[in-house]
Amino acid sequence: MANPAHSGASVHSGASVQSAEPGPGTVGKALEVLDAVAAHSNGIRFAELQAQSRYPKATLYRLVQTLVREGMVRHDPDTGLYALGMRLVRLAHVAWRQSSLGPIARPHLDQLSAEVGQTVHLAQLDHAQVLYVDKRNAAQPVQMYSEAGKVGPAYCTGVGKVMLAHVPTSDLDGLVSQQSFHRFTPNTLTDAPALLAELAQIRADGVGFDREEHEPGIICIAVPVLSRRGRLLGAMSVTGRADSMTEQDLAAYLPALRAAATRITEDTEAWRFPDAQGPA
Repeated sequence: MANPAHSGASVHSGASVQSAEPGPGTVGKALEVLDAVAAHSNGIRFAELQAQSRYPKATLYRLVQTLVREGMVRHDPDTGLYALGMRLVRLAHVAWRQSSLGPIARPHLDQLSAEVGQTVHLAQLDHAQVLYVDKRNAAQPVQMYSEAGKVGPAYCTGVGKVMLAHVPTSDLDGLVSQQSFHRFTPNTLTDAPALLAELAQIRADGVGFDREEHEPGIICIAVPVLSRRGRLLGAMSVTGRADSMTEQDLAAYLPALRAAATRITEDTEAWRFPDAQGPA
C-alpha cells in the first residue's frame, strides 16, 4: 500500500472505514494486497503481509494464492518472497500506451532535458495524488523521492499543485479534502485554506513552485499540460537543488517548459486522450 507520508492520501483506522462506508469486495481486497506487495521493491513475505493487513490470515492467504495463480503476483519458494507478477507488468505496458502521457511526451521530455540540463518530470493526477509518469535526470543527478511509477502527494509538489489548480472547480474541494497535509518540511502547506489560496495564484499565473515543501533542499518550477479546450492532461516540471539555484533561476526555464507543454498539447490532439484526474 502507498506510504501515507509520501502519497498524501488521507489515513483512516480500520474501525472508522467500516463504520463510514461498506468494506471492499473481493476485487478491492485483492487490489489492497497488490498495493502492499508493490510497496516492497525487494519482495515481501507472507508474515509481513499479514502484519500489515486488516484481513484474517485465511482470507489473506486465499487472496494471495489467487493472485499468484492468476500471474498478478509471483512467489519465490526459495526465499518465501512475494513480488509483482509478469501479467501485471504486461497490463502496465498496455495502460502506459493507452492512458499515459508518457509515449506522447517522451520526445518533448528529451528535448526539454537537453535544453535546460536539469532534472525534468512528467506527471499526471491519479485520483488525489501525483503519479510520476516519466523523468529525465540532470547531467549531475539530484537525489530525490520522485521516480517514474511512484506516487507522491499533490499538495506540496510543484506538479501536484499546478494540476490541482487546473482541475474543474466542481472537483477541487473533493480532491483537497483527500490531502493528508503531513508536514514534510518547515515550508509544507499544512491546511486547506493555505493550499486553496496558493492554487488560486497558480491558476492566475499558470505556473507553480515547490519551495522545499516536499523534500529539504529540492525546489522546482511546474506548468500544467492542458488540452486545447483547457482540460487537464498532466504537468511538467524542472527541478534543482536549493543550494545551487534560486527560484529566479528556475523561472528562467519557464519559456522552455511552456513550449514543451504546448508541443505535447498539440500531439495529444491527434488521438482521444483520457482525463488526467480520474474519479475523485
